[in-house]
Amino acid sequence: MTTRRFLLGALAAAPLLFGTAANAAEAVFTPEAFEAAQKAGKPILVHVTAPWCTVCASQKPILAKLEAQPRFKDLQVFDVDFDSRKDVLKRFGVTTQSTLITFKGEKETGRSVGDTQPEWIEGAVEKAL
Repeated sequence: MTTRRFLLGALAAAPLLFGTAANAAEAVFTPEAFEAAQKAGKPILVHVTAPWCTVCASQKPILAKLEAQPRFKDLQVFDVDFDSRKDVLKRFGVTTQSTLITFKGEKETGRSVGDTQPEWIEGAVEKAL
């Protein structure tokens, strides 16, 4: 019985630990990909996350829903790992995980830290359009 509970708990936690298929649209940040998206004038979202961050886990399904909407079809989302990408954190002046930074081409259009309200996140992402 204990093994069964453990397995059920592990299955329930898997999306939080490993992400879901909806997160597949997010690209890992590379300077080259980011700069190419900027030069192309794309709307960009940089999402600073950590696998242990519960706020980040709450943000991901909200972002996935937005990415699925036709008006956000051109949005380029870059995932930045808070624990391993200190170079990127320094580049953007980020001090905490769960940070969302939007760009319209080469211009930063907004920042949000720790938001989990769908309408607030949507408002932040809209600034990239």
